Amino acid sequence: MKLVNLRTANSLRGHLQSIYPMQKTPFLHASRIFPALFAALMLLALSGCNFTITNLTPDTVPQNPSQIYTITASFRPDSRRVDRASIQPRIIIDGQAYKMSKASTAGDIWEFDYQIPAGRTSASYYFICNYGMENRPPGSDLTEVYSDLQTMRIVGRYVLRPEATRAPVGSRVSVLGAGFAPSDVVYFDSTPTRTVFESPSSISFFVPQVEPGRNFKLTVVGAGQTLDVGTFRVDAISFQVTPSAISLRSGEQQALTFTIPTAAPAGGMLIDVTTDVPDSLVMPEVLVPSGQTSVTIPVQGGKPGVGSLFFKSSAGESFVTVNVTK
Repeated sequence: MKLVNLRTANSLRGHLQSIYPMQKTPFLHASRIFPALFAALMLLALSGCNFTITNLTPDTVPQNPSQIYTITASFRPDSRRVDRASIQPRIIIDGQAYKMSKASTAGDIWEFDYQIPAGRTSASYYFICNYGMENRPPGSDLTEVYSDLQTMRIVGRYVLRPEATRAPVGSRVSVLGAGFAPSDVVYFDSTPTRTVFESPSSISFFVPQVEPGRNFKLTVVGAGQTLDVGTFRVDAISFQVTPSAISLRSGEQQALTFTIPTAAPAGGMLIDVTTDVPDSLVMPEVLVPSGQTSVTIPVQGGKPGVGSLFFKSSAGESFVTVNVTK
C-alpha cells in the first residue's frame, strides 16, 4: 500500500497559496505559478513514494492456549534517501499504541506480540510509522504514514493437516487440528467415511470403498460447519484370503488369514467383510495392524447355514464359501 503523508500535503497546500499573490499581468502570474507548482507536485510525489507498509499477518489465525498472537508487518523504504535509523514503527490496537520490535529475520520486518483478552475472537488494528530523510535539517519533524484498518480473526475449530494425502481403501488416516467433536464425519466428496473421534485435536477415518486411482476432496462436516482438509488420492491394493472355504459346526472356530502385499500404514488397514449368512458366523472386524502384512482372525460357527463371506478391495472383490452344520 502506498501511503501519502497528509501533514505534508496540507503544508504544501499552504505553500502554494503563499506563492500565489495577486499579480498585475497574466504572463507574470503564470511565470511564477508553473515553476512553483511543478516543484510542489514533485515534492508531494516524493513524499508519497518513500515508504510502503505491508501487513504480513494472516486474516485468520488458530487459537492458542496463551491467547498471545504475533502481528507482523513490513516497513520498507522505497527511496534510498530515507534514513533507516529514523524508522519508528508502531501498532495501534484496542485504542493503545505500542512500539514494534525488529524481527530476527533479515529485511524490513517488524513484529509485536499481543495478548487478546479472554473471550475475544477478533482484533482490529493499524500501523503507524515515522521516518526521516537523510540530511534533513536538525529539529525537523519526521514524516508519518499509516496503514488501512486491519482485522485478525481467531478460530478455535480448524484443520492443520491430514496425516497422509494418499492411501489404499481401508487405510486409517488421522487428521490434526482443533475443535473436533464426536459428531464430526470425514467425507470423500459426498461419500461419508467411518470416522473415529480421538481427541479435540485429532480425528481419524478409514478410506472408504471408492474408485481407486483418482483424487477426492476431503472435508470434515460437523457443528454446522464444513472444514476443508485438502485433496486425497486413493490407491489400488489387493489381498489374499486363506483358506478359500470355511466348514464349521455350530460353536466351532476356524482361523482365517488376510494378507496384503505391503505393510499396513499407520493406524492399520481395515478390510471390508460382509456375508449373506449373518446368523451363521461370529467374527471380529478385520484390521491389519500398522506395519504388518497379514492378520489372522477366529471365525466361529453360529446357526446352520450355507453362504459366503465377501471381501472388497480397491483391486476387486473376492469371496470364501461358508458351510455351518449342527
